[in-house]
Parts: sequence; structure tokens; C-alpha cells
Amino acid sequence: MIFLHGFPSIGLIWRAQLEAFAADGWHCVAPDLRGFGGSSVPAPKNAYTMKEIVADMAELHDHLGGKPAIWVGHDWGSIVAGALAAHEPGRSRGVVLASWAYFPEGNSLRTLVSLVDRTIYPADQYPDGQWDYVHYYTTHFDGAVADLEADCEASLASAYQPGNPASISKVSPLATVTRNGGRFGAAHRAPPTHPDAALWPVADFEVLVQAFESHGFRGPCALYTNDDANMAYAREALNNGRLSRPVLFVNGDFDQICSINGNRQGDPMRAACGDLTETSLHAGHWLPLERKAELIQAIRAWIYIKKL
Repeated sequence: MIFLHGFPSIGLIWRAQLEAFAADGWHCVAPDLRGFGGSSVPAPKNAYTMKEIVADMAELHDHLGGKPAIWVGHDWGSIVAGALAAHEPGRSRGVVLASWAYFPEGNSLRTLVSLVDRTIYPADQYPDGQWDYVHYYTTHFDGAVADLEADCEASLASAYQPGNPASISKVSPLATVTRNGGRFGAAHRAPPTHPDAALWPVADFEVLVQAFESHGFRGPCALYTNDDANMAYAREALNNGRLSRPVLFVNGDFDQICSINGNRQGDPMRAACGDLTETSLHAGHWLPLERKAELIQAIRAWIYIKKL
């Protein structure tokens, strides 16, 4: 089982799942994606295309022996896992996508905006919906990076907050990043925020902070700036990106950005997956941390049912 993290994270986010599935007898691996943690940090933004990252994972998979694996992704890790399954299906026996649906045409701002729930985000007020923060990376990249790096610990602590059921059907703060002049507004730095030890164990959070203090946010933020290349790469996938292997999608019910509940965001995935299982957890975006045991059980049950 190969576990792929998202933004802003490192492989250590999967600690609970790694320990659980290793105890079940699986060989579990959780790499740091390029730009993150202990991985390489190329300078050019175009070094962070999906094609490059999938190639990294293919090389890692070869190094591990190349036998078909279960790929488990969260956030951007789900995007990578889906792309790898679409381009090199022989490397996968099944795919788990947490907190980010599969988009066969490529994970572009254009695709995401086309699926925005306009009952929450009227186009005249929120042209990019909850994805305004992604738009901001493409128009104010250096400023967005500088704001995050002004206080790495506070930036990470403010990002890692549990889901709130009261937020459902309300406008996300990430929908107003552009009009506010940045994620943290005029302050251009995250407010002092105490990390939630119920999510990240204290020692693990310290490792996370050190990783971003060492390498910064430039590489990770570059993930958001390669839409054209990523869409072109998606068009190279087999069978128009249709996934033939079993897919489990785990939704966060209180996720203001990525939830597929009550909107059309899951429709492209449903159309492109031949064997899709959907389940939901009462949590926000950080499913590997917010619902450690529940996510493990959801994956275990799916593996058992699918005889993987």
C-alpha cells in the first residue's frame, strides 16, 4: 500500500494508517512528494506538473518491486493516485481517494470552477467559487508563498483545523482570498494559532513544521500553477482517463472545499470509474487526522469486499 499526502503535508500524515495496515501484514510506504519534506525541491514551477510527479511515483514503485499496489491518496495525493491509475493501470490493484474527487480531464481550475455550487457562490460575487485561493496562486504566486513562509508554524496550525458542521452551505474563507489581498489579508502572515494535538501528535507536528521551515512553500504551491500541462497530460491517459480498477472515494461531510455532497463535484468521477464505492465521514478536509480509525475501517472494509 502506497500512501500519498497532499498540501501542505508530508508522508507522516499517514502515521495511524501506516501502523494499522502494517499490522495487518501490508508493506506500507508513505513518500514525501517532490517539493515536500525530505524529497527533492526543484526550483522551476514547471517541475511540479502531474506528469513529473507521476513519473516519480512510477520510479518509486519500480524500486519497491513494481507489483500492483493499493494507492491511497489524500488531497493532492488523490490527484496523483488517480492520474497514475489512469496512465499506468498495471501499477494498481485498487485506488483510495480521500477528500478530493477524480477528474479525468485533469485537475484544473477551469474544471473545478465549472462544478461550483452557484447557490452558495453566485458567479457575480464569487467567480471562482471556493477555488478563489487557487486562482490567487496563479496571479500572485510570490506573494502567496511569502505570506505562508512569514510564519510556517502558524500557517500550518491555521490550516489544520477540524471540520465544523456549522460551515455547511456557507461561504468558505478561501473564496475571498483575492479580494482580501491574500490568505491572511493585510497582515500577510498567519495569526498566532495553537496547533490541534488531536489532529497532529505534537512530535509529528514539529517534524511537519521543520520540513516547511527547511524547504519553504514555493515547491508545494507550484502544484497549483500547471493547469495547461496537466490537462494536456490528462488527454494522454488510456481510455480517456476511465479507471478500470476498483476505486474508493472517502468524502468529508464538513469539507467546505472538496465535499461532493449536494453538488456536481463528484459527477466526473462517477462517470469515469467502472467500479466506484463512495463513503462519507463526519469530518472536514483532514480525514487521515480527523477520523484516523474510521478511515482505516472504511479502507479495510473496501479491501475485504473487493477481495484486494
